[in-house]
Amino acid sequence: MTTTTCWESFKAEGENAVDKVKQLVHEGNVRRVVVKHDARTVAEFPLTAGVVGALLAPVLAAIGALVALMKDCTIALERTQPAPSKEQPPIAVGSLDDQG
Repeated sequence: MTTTTCWESFKAEGENAVDKVKQLVHEGNVRRVVVKHDARTVAEFPLTAGVVGALLAPVLAAIGALVALMKDCTIALERTQPAPSKEQPPIAVGSLDDQG
């Protein structure tokens, strides 16, 4: 199965930024977290699959510190998703009763 990469970003605003990153990482498939300030990358944190709890705490602490020190930060998360299958069956329209 192949995967595709997509980016999700949001404006970092106080402690909500750390909570949002934590929530998104727990949802899964986050491979990298990038903190940007004025379109310049300030910090980048690669994450391994299944990172949780104590392993995630230092990353969240660093993100929280960066957001507290700088204003106008943006946090971008790189996610991987399964690529859509090219061999999907056709979608049936209508019902069997329509074929009269």
